[in-house]
Amino acid sequence: MKPNFITILTDDHGYGDLGCMGADDLKTPHLDRLAAGGARFSDWYSNSPVCSPSRAALLTGRHPARTGITDVLGGHRSEPGLSPEIPTLATALKPLGYRTGLVGKWHLGVAEGFRPSDHGFDDWFGLLSGTIDYFSHIDYNLWPWDPTYYPVHDLWENDTEVWRNGRYMTELISENAVEFLRRGEGSDTPFFLHVAYNAPHSPMHAPAEYIDRFPELTPARRIMAAMISAMDDGVGAIVAELERQGQLENTCIIFMSDNGPSRHPANWLDGNLEPYYGASAGALRGGKTSLFEGGLRSPSIIHWPALVPKGQVISEPVVTIDVFPTLLAAAGGDPATYDIDGLDILPVVSRGASTPHDQLFWEFRQQTAVRRGPWKLTLRPYESDDNLSEHEVFLADLSTDIGETVNLRHVHPELTEELTAAALAWRSDVAPYYEEQDW
Repeated sequence: MKPNFITILTDDHGYGDLGCMGADDLKTPHLDRLAAGGARFSDWYSNSPVCSPSRAALLTGRHPARTGITDVLGGHRSEPGLSPEIPTLATALKPLGYRTGLVGKWHLGVAEGFRPSDHGFDDWFGLLSGTIDYFSHIDYNLWPWDPTYYPVHDLWENDTEVWRNGRYMTELISENAVEFLRRGEGSDTPFFLHVAYNAPHSPMHAPAEYIDRFPELTPARRIMAAMISAMDDGVGAIVAELERQGQLENTCIIFMSDNGPSRHPANWLDGNLEPYYGASAGALRGGKTSLFEGGLRSPSIIHWPALVPKGQVISEPVVTIDVFPTLLAAAGGDPATYDIDGLDILPVVSRGASTPHDQLFWEFRQQTAVRRGPWKLTLRPYESDDNLSEHEVFLADLSTDIGETVNLRHVHPELTEELTAAALAWRSDVAPYYEEQDW
């Protein structure tokens, strides 16, 4: 019997914002249960510190630059996005007999021809843009500085606009995920379900029943805790439905965030100020839009009773693009037949193998970073010069300094030079994709 797959993606979810990741002021019992019954990752990375590129990497197994999605996409109804010519995990699993569904946030194109139904998903429900009001489902934040800006309603079911005014979006996502599972009850057909919560991304909205769970917290932290708690309850409902159907044992659930938490706009790169939305990156430096650890490390869990031993904490560095080849191989497919950058990490989670990656690379806007073993090098342009020929170079030993507080570039000049050259060579290799895309 082929396994089922559920990927659960949260939005701007901080590394420190789960109980199993050390948060003592949040309640996430359902996700904590998944972690205890499977493996929790301490060194799982997103491929980008913002939404759209990270999501493109997850679904295609490619570095963002090789998907054509390198920055945040807009939400207007003529916005193009991920080319349907690029295979996704959904299109790769369908020939293997899988039923596919997406519930929640897409953010990979709004215009017709760039929607989930154009990328292998049989059924989908949710928002196409990146940000909506949680109760009215109106995208009021397309690009407010654009004179053509106007609010637009953004809730869809299989390419048809639907209206659920007043319903809390997190609960709608959870309910529709459960409904997808129920539609397949009794069938021998395996499924792939991508559950993409837009929580806890701004705007900071939550029903009173969730806010009332955290009366002792400061206002911003209280709303953040409420949003995460509502999402956690949704995960609990999904797991309960799998248990009811007797499917939990044979279902691989992977939980992760798309990037780090939103920080104060005045300090997105350094993240030294109090988080603007009440989020926490734990001990990590930086947040959303930064290639420091706080922008990239994700709170992540894999739960698969049939293959993944429970109670693990995995410190091997892995990255979101690894999901595509891992699940495809587990389904009986051959990742080598696809043009992807990710690697199969099932040996890492099932039998304690080392990471298959010698190095990990990232790029975003004018930033570039590389991790090799415990060493992490981050290159940023000087604030007065956006030219990549000049950089601020930061070298950290993550084994002793997870917060990237001490710059070791002058302590290890040869390693700094070597990693800088590797990072720039990799960036040069992917750079043509910025200019030469014809999709």
